[in-house]
Amino acid sequence: MLPQKNQEYGTKDYWDSRYSQEAPDSSFDWFKSYGDLASQLRELIPDKNAKILMLGCGNSKFSEDMWEDGYKNIVNVDYSAIVIEQMRLRHAEIRPEMEWREMDVRLLSFSDASFDIAIDKGTMDAMMTSSTDVWDPPEEIVKDCTAEVAEVLRVLRPNGAFIYITFGQPHFRRRFLTGPHSPNTKLEVKELGESFHYYMYVLRKGALDAN
Repeated sequence: MLPQKNQEYGTKDYWDSRYSQEAPDSSFDWFKSYGDLASQLRELIPDKNAKILMLGCGNSKFSEDMWEDGYKNIVNVDYSAIVIEQMRLRHAEIRPEMEWREMDVRLLSFSDASFDIAIDKGTMDAMMTSSTDVWDPPEEIVKDCTAEVAEVLRVLRPNGAFIYITFGQPHFRRRFLTGPHSPNTKLEVKELGESFHYYMYVLRKGALDAN
């Protein structure tokens, strides 16, 4: 179900309505599939026991495919209770290790330093759709996106990494990933694809000050 306006992608009501009308076994992946990104992710996450947070999981097969590739410690969050329940039921018997939690990425309920890796594939982009000006987004969008980044950094362990996959070019996305809300971090940008480019941003959290 496509929205009447792109701005609806950034609303909880749209996603609840969409998931309630889709078949329980439906799936949709933004941008790239895990197969498209597996080689890069294996390099970034060499430890298959790493604790991974999937932000705005929806009904994507991304976590499922990561699990099949050996990453068994994945926690999935989405602010749609409908899709979370659908995914919990879908994977309960086959992938019992995976967790499914109703949660807003801007206000995570996890303790500090709980995860090694956090992955966002299109969730932050959905929050940006209410703006028609990519050069000068409204304050509310900046607030939402930087809140997600700040929360992710809070729940990442020292030396953890936030992996953000998007079509957004660096001059549009860098502002949300770096700044006062993301101190002691290092950003790496990887360009993906050939004719149509996607980007993988890797924001690494620095180690705790020894002092």
